[in-house]
Amino acid sequence: MSLPLPFPLAEDPDHAAREAGRLLFAGPVDFVKGVVAMDGLPPADRLEVCFAGRSNVGKSSLINALTGRKGLARASNTPGRTQEINYFTAGESHYLVDLPGYGYANAPLAVVEKWQRLLKNYLQGRQTLRRAFVLIDARHGVKKVDEEILDLLDRAAVTFQVVLTKADKVKGKEREKVLAQVRQALSKHPAAYPEIILTSSEKGDGIETLRAIIATLE
Repeated sequence: MSLPLPFPLAEDPDHAAREAGRLLFAGPVDFVKGVVAMDGLPPADRLEVCFAGRSNVGKSSLINALTGRKGLARASNTPGRTQEINYFTAGESHYLVDLPGYGYANAPLAVVEKWQRLLKNYLQGRQTLRRAFVLIDARHGVKKVDEEILDLLDRAAVTFQVVLTKADKVKGKEREKVLAQVRQALSKHPAAYPEIILTSSEKGDGIETLRAIIATLE
């Protein structure tokens, strides 16, 4: 008998979870504010999930696909420009939090340090944060710059779940190779949630699953 894989792919949601996800994102999804300091955070009065990922991982595309609203999360054309934590409401019950992209080689050191400090404070100090979704490009797997954010989430004791983006760009053996690399990387992180979500914003793969997971968190 073969042992189950560590960090299996998330299964398709059942009908009730799928419907909960559909209803959550069929309702109003609105931009609340961009936050540059902890005292600017909105009231911690609802469940919160955040999205983190390095530059060009497809974070804006995923958030737009998730919410079914094309221009909700705007990709910055200038690497390192978006240094705000962007808050969106989903219905009356959830905050969706878009964290600034990381891994910009050309961002000024002072900017990077300020961002890291804000991120650390946010992750450690937000009681309503239920899960961080860390986006990893399915073509490249976990890179060194991703390890830094995974370590930060471990230290903050925030459960995180890896979302592989652009899954339609890799097939067969190449995909299995990347999945093996990601599983190996995650095995070192105690805060990692033991399922991986495979998504394609372009094709819509995995979007229902991600909606259902967010809608059924407690």
